[in-house]
Amino acid sequence: MNAILSAMDMATRILIVDDDAGIRKLISSFLDKHGFRTDTAASPIEMRERLAADPYDLIVLDVMMPQEDGLTALRGLQKIDGPPVIMLSAVGTDVDRIVGLELGAEDYLAKPCNPRELLARIRTVLRRRDKTQAPAMPEPTTAAAHPIDDDHNVLAFAGWRIDLDMRMLFDPDEQVIGMSDGEFRLMRAFVEHPRRVLTRDQLLDYARGPESDHYDRAIDVQISRLRRRLSAGGGGGDLIRTVRNEGYMFVPVVTRA
Repeated sequence: MNAILSAMDMATRILIVDDDAGIRKLISSFLDKHGFRTDTAASPIEMRERLAADPYDLIVLDVMMPQEDGLTALRGLQKIDGPPVIMLSAVGTDVDRIVGLELGAEDYLAKPCNPRELLARIRTVLRRRDKTQAPAMPEPTTAAAHPIDDDHNVLAFAGWRIDLDMRMLFDPDEQVIGMSDGEFRLMRAFVEHPRRVLTRDQLLDYARGPESDHYDRAIDVQISRLRRRLSAGGGGGDLIRTVRNEGYMFVPVVTRA
């Protein structure tokens, strides 16, 4: 396992964006020792110059920077479909973390953070990215589109199909909808518990496990991102209903495909 991680890390380029030269050097040196290829930038302007010149697999982005803050820079990265971002901030409240996640960050760490924790978060985000960027299934050559293996646990709802074993969601046009690991876990929780109200705590347990951080807005952020995925894939944004003061309900009837 360690050999696999090492090989993956050596092929990975990370850009560290922070106005503090000491922090840039500390993180860069630590990640370099663990086999990553790192570059640094002292500002969002320098970050964009780096991105224009070279591709990066992930960005570690500070929030509190002069002239242009990290959240503004994050908005710009989302517009150009930039690499995944882990935010770092000396302001580590739940509200700040939620704002960063809502704007599209993959993870959020309060400063000062343990470099080993940052390393673990980086590897988690990269594994999640690799899953969502897996090559699409080849186009079928017969009329039977996407044949289903009897051994696969496949469910259908409102023209959609989800293969729980292959971790793939198909919209009504049989297009694969890319999802992060957290989004897929949340989708699985809904299709396995349809037409019933699930509280935020229940969804957190289903999607992230009982040891996850339990605060209400975290699941709201995930629901919002999942709805956007579904809306992009054939107008499925209304499949999840908000039940005021209670939680969320997956509306359609779910059957085995």
